[in-house]
Amino acid sequence: MPSQFTVNGGCRSRSRGGVLSMKRSPTDKDRVDDNIIKKLQEPVQAKRPMLGHVVPKASRSRVLPKNVKKSGGSSRSPILRPQGRTRDTNLNNPSNLRIIGGTFKGRRLSSPTSVYLRPMMGKVRSAVFSTLTSFGLFEAVAEIESDAVRKVRHLDVFAGSGSVGLESLSRGAREVTFVDLAKDCCEAVQRNLNICGVEGRGRVVNCDALVALRDPHSVGVMTTSGSTGDDVWGGGAYDLITVCPPYEEVVYADLLDALLNSDCCKEDTIVLLEYPVELGCLPHVLEANNNPGKKMLGLRNRKYGRTVIAMYIVSPSGRVPGADIRPEEFVNL
Repeated sequence: MPSQFTVNGGCRSRSRGGVLSMKRSPTDKDRVDDNIIKKLQEPVQAKRPMLGHVVPKASRSRVLPKNVKKSGGSSRSPILRPQGRTRDTNLNNPSNLRIIGGTFKGRRLSSPTSVYLRPMMGKVRSAVFSTLTSFGLFEAVAEIESDAVRKVRHLDVFAGSGSVGLESLSRGAREVTFVDLAKDCCEAVQRNLNICGVEGRGRVVNCDALVALRDPHSVGVMTTSGSTGDDVWGGGAYDLITVCPPYEEVVYADLLDALLNSDCCKEDTIVLLEYPVELGCLPHVLEANNNPGKKMLGLRNRKYGRTVIAMYIVSPSGRVPGADIRPEEFVNL
């Protein structure tokens, strides 16, 4: 499916026949690298070692080669496993995932038993939610019977074990919809909702991420039309959308296209997208070609090791405190 959006990093950009292209003046400097156009449309090569929460059972008692003399300390690193792929049945999947802050701080989370995951690191989650909090997303908007009512409806795409969405609930989000294609991941999210005692504020949808974004009504990600609504699971669009995909299993152009043209986004929706440094720097401005006037503007673009977190705001109204546009962060990584 051709991408129906245009990138704009300060230079003039256009799309011919649905295919991304760019027009640049010879004297332009610090503009979007032309290579990003090609990279966005291709699967990215971003090999990553697995984190410590997914290791073989025998990783701490592995027999060293005969020519290696043991000198104390731990054994060699665990065998590297591909993110998102099915795990061997003879390997365990211990979880060191915990909620970083909020009501459920310190709560240990369950992990899927048959899928390798590489969830957002704790220090990254902490930094991300510090920024989101500065935007006023988790402030109480009313009090009903002494309970603070918060407005944030959060869509967590590629949820995995649900650590990002659960962190949001812990910080005070009103409700979170978790989307993942792996049934085992969905079951892990449901277990974690039970662990935190917030079954009534979390909903799990087992479906493809692109389907959830492009046709949210068909899979129950959205249950009403329009950009507002007051039913328990409804409303229309979301206030916060987080997308943390397995890098090598997605095409980022498809994700960006789906986000820009999704009914899940409304005015002032904050979109967080995790991507690898191998992809290059994402553009500061993304525009929807089939929805004139709808665009995503870059708020933050921070690198944490080889992981990059980009935050955008959809068609900003100026009513989100602290959501200042920062094009300088979308020049180089």
